[in-house]
Amino acid sequence: MKPSIFWLLIFIPITVILEHVGKLPPPVIFFSAALAIVPIAALIVQATEQLAHRTGDAVGGLLNATFGNATVALRAGLLDMVRASLIGAILANLLLSLGLSFFLGGLRYRDQKYNPLAARTYSSMMLIAVISLVVPSAFSRILTPEGTIRQEQLLNIGIAVVLLLAYGLYLLFSFKTHPGAFASVDTGDEAHHEGKQWSMARAVGSLIGASVLAAWMSEILVGAAEGTGKSLGMSQTFIGIVFLAIVGGAAESGSAIAMARKNKVDLSVGIALGSSIQIALFVAPVLVLLSYFIAPQPLELSFNRAETGSLFMGVLIGTLVCGDGQSNWYKGVQLVTVYTIIALMFYFIPATGH
Repeated sequence: MKPSIFWLLIFIPITVILEHVGKLPPPVIFFSAALAIVPIAALIVQATEQLAHRTGDAVGGLLNATFGNATVALRAGLLDMVRASLIGAILANLLLSLGLSFFLGGLRYRDQKYNPLAARTYSSMMLIAVISLVVPSAFSRILTPEGTIRQEQLLNIGIAVVLLLAYGLYLLFSFKTHPGAFASVDTGDEAHHEGKQWSMARAVGSLIGASVLAAWMSEILVGAAEGTGKSLGMSQTFIGIVFLAIVGGAAESGSAIAMARKNKVDLSVGIALGSSIQIALFVAPVLVLLSYFIAPQPLELSFNRAETGSLFMGVLIGTLVCGDGQSNWYKGVQLVTVYTIIALMFYFIPATGH
């Protein structure tokens, strides 16, 4: 980890102390936790790169998405923020993270190539994810606008089970039956590993330890998010879609950008799009099922019009931009532009209804 980032680790004990002091403004705790996550995310970036050298880019991307998404901490009862953070995490990875990766990688390399077949597979999975979130949202808005009925609960449980099955088969397809479809493209410019090669035990231990710390800081972050939103005049939806998504996804975003700067665009795309797929097809349905045991009321995959519309637009533009297997800095600008427009929309919506 670079010394310039390493010193930010001091915000871990500072954040813990601030949380237990009490009577402090929520924004102070929120931004302290956010700063604490930055060096932790950098450590996850390094550990992922070390593991990718041993396991290949596809497995490295999956590991980064898995441990990066472990930082998504959701406080029981804040269901609007939970739903918003799910949409926000998908959009942040698909548009902001991948856009910055294309942009910063394109500044160093004029054109970068990656596996178009893998990108199209990721895109089709994202379209499935959109359908899985739009269907229960439409069911709720049209048939049960006044409250939840038993049929809606059964629909959410059924969709959650189907999504988990689809995600399991996606892993089987990508790592067992068709691993070649996700093979990295030979760029002809082999990137050399910088620094000393870590042992497997150190890489795995660092990844797990950093993820536990990130989950701890994210829990504190989410706990202060509601008060921060009220103090700054922001809605729960905006806090979840923008702040929690960006900070909670700092690990995978940092990894994707770092890999693009090293001309490892297959790994960068695998991290960004793979993380979006994992959130939609694994994290969301798991939260739905767990909510029946740990939350005050069940979590429903019922999103408002602004959320479903922005998700559809984000996936559509992401599919169009990523499908040809070649990136440059202006493609990154296009993705970041769409993300900025969506973020501005949510900032200026005082309250998004169904």
